[in-house]
Amino acid sequence: MNANDLLSALKVKKIFGEIPEQISAIHVDSRKVENGSMFICTRGYTVDGHDFAQDAINKGATVIVSEKELDISTENATIVIVKDTYKALAQLVTKFYDYPSNKLQVFGVTGTNGKTTVSNLIYAIMKKLNEKCALSGTIGFNLDGEFFQSDNTTCDTLTTQKMLQQAIDKGIDNFVLEVSSHGLSLGRLWGVNFDIVAFTNLSHDHLDYHQTMEHYGYAKGLLFSQLGQDLTDPKYVILNQDDDWYHRYCSMTSHEVISYGIESNADFKAENIQFYNDHTTFTLHSPEGSFEVHTKLLGQFNVYNVMTAIACIFARGINVEEIVSIIRDIPPVNGRMEKVEVQAPLSIYIDYAHTADAIEKAIQSVMPFKKNRIIFLVGTGGNRDKSKRPSMAAKASLADYVILTTDDPRYEEYDSILKDLEQGMKHSQYALIGDREKAVEHAIEISEPGDIIIFAGKGHEDYQIIENKKYPHSDREIAIEKSKIKFRS
Repeated sequence: MNANDLLSALKVKKIFGEIPEQISAIHVDSRKVENGSMFICTRGYTVDGHDFAQDAINKGATVIVSEKELDISTENATIVIVKDTYKALAQLVTKFYDYPSNKLQVFGVTGTNGKTTVSNLIYAIMKKLNEKCALSGTIGFNLDGEFFQSDNTTCDTLTTQKMLQQAIDKGIDNFVLEVSSHGLSLGRLWGVNFDIVAFTNLSHDHLDYHQTMEHYGYAKGLLFSQLGQDLTDPKYVILNQDDDWYHRYCSMTSHEVISYGIESNADFKAENIQFYNDHTTFTLHSPEGSFEVHTKLLGQFNVYNVMTAIACIFARGINVEEIVSIIRDIPPVNGRMEKVEVQAPLSIYIDYAHTADAIEKAIQSVMPFKKNRIIFLVGTGGNRDKSKRPSMAAKASLADYVILTTDDPRYEEYDSILKDLEQGMKHSQYALIGDREKAVEHAIEISEPGDIIIFAGKGHEDYQIIENKKYPHSDREIAIEKSKIKFRS
C-alpha cells in the first residue's frame, strides 16, 4: 500500500526521515518483520515494543511508529511519532486492510458465561443455512471449517483485522466474534464495525483486572455504546432481560434492543422447560409466534444460550421457525457441559465452568436426573482473581462430593490455590488434590455405578499451564482411560 496514503489516517504526527513509497505489511512483533513493512511500537505487560525498533529495522522495516523519539538512525527507516500507538495501530491497520468489517455481517457476543456456546451456536446455525461463516473465540479461529489456534478469547487489533480480511479473501459473508471484557477495555476491537451484538449475563469474574463489578460491567457495555449513532446503518442489540444490567445496557445504545428471558416478559421468552439427561425442550414465545424447541444442550443456562443465538439469527433476517428446526440437530459445544461417552455405569460431563455462577448452573443442570451422587471437580487458575475462589467452592458444595484442584497453576503453589478454595466449602465431603491429573483419577477411583461426575474448569482445553509452559492434559482422555480400567470387569 502507498505509505503516504496509509499515514494520512493519522492527523497528528511527527515524521522524521524520508517516507518510502510502499508498505508491504504491518507488524507489532519485531520477529515477524520483513522487508518493506511497518513496525508499530506497542507496550505490553512484560515487553515494550520501543525496545525492539532497531531489531525491526535490521529485519527490513522501513517505517517505525513510536510514542517517543528513538535513538536510532533515520537512514534506513522513517520514524513516525504519535501520542498513542495503540490508537494509531487501529487507524493504520484498518486502513491497510481497507476496513474489512464493513464488508461482512459481524456478530459480537459478550458476557461472563455462555459466550463460547452462543458464538458456536450462531456459527453452526449459519452453516446449516448454507452460509459461509468464520468464528473467533476461546476455542480458536474457525475460518469456515479451517481451524487455527489462538492465544486469547479476543485477539489483538492487528490479528483481528487480519482474520476479517482472511474471511473476505475466502468469500465469507458472516463473522462471529467472542468478545471479552479485556478485549473491550484494551481496545482490541477498535475498528470492528459490528452489526449484531449480544449479552449473555454478568457475574463475578476477572476482578483481579477490573477491580470492581461496576468497572467490569461497564467494560462489557463498551460493546453496545461503541455501535455509534448512525441509525441509517441498522444494528441490533440482543440483551438478557433477566440480568440486572439489562436496563443499563439498553441506555448505552441508540439501536434497537431485542430481549430474551425466562422470568421476564421478553421478546423471546421460554416456558414449559423440560430437562433430560441428553436434551432439553421448551416452548419459545417470539415476535413470530410460539414454537416447541428441542435442543441437545443441557440445563437452564443453555436455554438462555439457545435463545440468545436464535435472537441473533432472527436479527440477521431468518425466520424463527426455520432457526428452531435447525437447533434440534446441533450438538453440544466442545467442552461445554459435554457428555463424555464411557464404557462404564457413570455419566461424565466436561465443562468450562470457572465462575461461581457457572458452577452452580452446571450442577443444577444434572440435578433432575440424579440417581446416586454428584461428584464435582473444580479448579481455578494460579496468579489470577483470588477473590472468587471461596464462592466457587461454595457453589461446588451443591454436589455430594467435591474435589478441589487447579486449572492452570502457573507460578502459584498448589497449597495456596487449594487453601483459598477450601474457605468456601459448605460440607466436609471433599478432597484437596493440587495435581489435576491425580484429581481426575481420584474422581473415577471413588465413583460408584449411577454417579454423575462433572469435570469443570478446563472444558475443551488439552493442556495445563505450569509456570509459563503448556503441558499436555485432557480431563476427557484421563477419565475415559481410568473408567475403562475401573469398570472393565
